[in-house]
Amino acid sequence: MQKNIHLPRLIQGGMGVGVSSWTLAREVARSGQLGVVSGTALDTLLVRRLALGDPGGHMRRALEAFPVPRIAQRVLARYFKPNGSTRTPEAQPQPLATGQSDLDSAGPSEHRADATTSPRSRFRLLPLPRATLTPEREWLLVLANFAEVYLAKEGHPGMVGINYLHKIQFPLLPSLYGAMLAGVDAVLIGAGIPADIPAVLDRFSRGESASITLDVLGAGPERHAQTFSPVALWTPVSRDPTPSPRRPRFLAIISSVTLAKALLKKSPGGVDGFVVEAPIAGGHNAPPRGPQQLSVRGEPVYGPRDDVNLAELATLGVPFWLAGGYASREKFRSALAAGAHGVQLGTVFAFCDESGLEPDLRRRFLADVLRDEGRVHTDPSASPTSFPFKVATLAGTLSDDAIYAQRPRLCDLGYLRRAYRKDDGTLDYRCPGEPVAEYVRKGGRVDDTVGRKCLCNALIANLGLGQQRSDGYEELPLLTAGDDLACIKPFISSERLRYHARDVIESILEPA
Repeated sequence: MQKNIHLPRLIQGGMGVGVSSWTLAREVARSGQLGVVSGTALDTLLVRRLALGDPGGHMRRALEAFPVPRIAQRVLARYFKPNGSTRTPEAQPQPLATGQSDLDSAGPSEHRADATTSPRSRFRLLPLPRATLTPEREWLLVLANFAEVYLAKEGHPGMVGINYLHKIQFPLLPSLYGAMLAGVDAVLIGAGIPADIPAVLDRFSRGESASITLDVLGAGPERHAQTFSPVALWTPVSRDPTPSPRRPRFLAIISSVTLAKALLKKSPGGVDGFVVEAPIAGGHNAPPRGPQQLSVRGEPVYGPRDDVNLAELATLGVPFWLAGGYASREKFRSALAAGAHGVQLGTVFAFCDESGLEPDLRRRFLADVLRDEGRVHTDPSASPTSFPFKVATLAGTLSDDAIYAQRPRLCDLGYLRRAYRKDDGTLDYRCPGEPVAEYVRKGGRVDDTVGRKCLCNALIANLGLGQQRSDGYEELPLLTAGDDLACIKPFISSERLRYHARDVIESILEPA
């Protein structure tokens, strides 16, 4: 028998960096479905929103609700600019918690430019994520994830989830805890094998420390773990007892029955559902099974081995949602007939008014879709993760190879960096999107850098929060979408290039 069948039929996908914003998740949740915020780079989004003066006061409102006022106040003192000036102040504020400041702890190769050395810099850069985080960095992650979920849940009884990429490991534990403090109802994780997550959620719900095993290149059998202790973080700054937040449901994003079975075996009772993503879904896709073959368009070729046996999946007794090409009433009903509990929708929500995409970017892409000029390319090389990544073509963005070639290579956000073991046993970090010479110096192969794009900066630029770098270069956006762009066309016209999340929900769930 399936469990948790009272979960909503529709899941709004956790897209990009900030595309699945709290505004979108809240609107979907208010409509009775599962609204999902993206949990990627929320610390960077928080400080950039505050640097712009926090339009609408939403971030400050969420920070006022944070259970440790001392931390929220120090974040505001450091990052909030009432007049929207984004220059880094010349004076360095005190750290948020006891111990060394993150700004002081960054190594020589991770120096952070500020207004005293780079007056044209638009946003202060945070220290790059590492296997070992300072208390200050942990607090910022906790606070940022709390704020996004708090705002998404504000003012309604609906369900809100948060989506993470398992490949982005370093910020994951404090991020999960922050989301749980805000009462997140579901955690969705893909892009990896998240077998360790159910136990983490269990331990956090008891106020206990939890660990994950880090994926370290060249480590061999040696295990490298990261541990996060709520008590150790909480006790120095608050007299209140460390909370034991409610455990959210856990939905694993998968692309095969084999992975579903493995997760159920490794985490018995801990997996509450599966989201089954087809290769036509947007964002990152699972690589095809077997040796990679490319089509004449240079896209990975998926075959019968990549099809998911839904009948077999249904026998596992865990509810599942189908994702990738299900944004219509007919496809929704076909999913139910195949045994699914419902569907997850991404692209059709990504371009609605409530999404986090910069409005002009959204309108220009919708105009292309309406003219049948919208194109999506599954790029096998764009993502530093080595997973195929869907790139939506739009003039003036990094989808144009000539425009991307003008971008000086730089890794200054580092969410997709990988840890690797050096000969002396210590860890260092590299990303195939960083300068080629630097990547090779760290033991990487030149071939791994070919075609790689800086997704961290590009996806943040999609929100209108792109960095103005010290060399004068302004980071440009890079859109992603699923192959099924036709699902958008029923909601737009030449007179109205906009629509709402509720329009999507009503079109799928209302009786014919």
